[in-house]
Amino acid sequence: MSEYAGLGLFILLGAGLVTLFLVLTSALGPKLHFVEKDEPFECGEHPLGSPYQRFNVKYYMVAVSFIIFDVEMVFLYPWAVAFGDLGWYGFWSMLVFITMLAIGLAYEWLKGGLDWS
Repeated sequence: MSEYAGLGLFILLGAGLVTLFLVLTSALGPKLHFVEKDEPFECGEHPLGSPYQRFNVKYYMVAVSFIIFDVEMVFLYPWAVAFGDLGWYGFWSMLVFITMLAIGLAYEWLKGGLDWS
């Protein structure tokens, strides 16, 4: 258990500082509320539309696709660094992984998930 003491201390210190900052902000911060202050801020201009407008679903599809293929890069980098030590087993297992992602990308492309218009 003693090897986790540093981690526990770090977590307690972090949680304590977050709590301290939240308490100090609410206790010492200004408490004046008026109409202009409670309006959404858009670069000093009055808002043109509702801040709760809906975004196009394609925006979210492109964002999710970016996250998926960004995670792919996270897995590819350590594999490329250790490529010499992994041998043929590492090559074939990564080939299966890349093939599955390529099939997913082709499916999304053919279904029109990457078309913005």
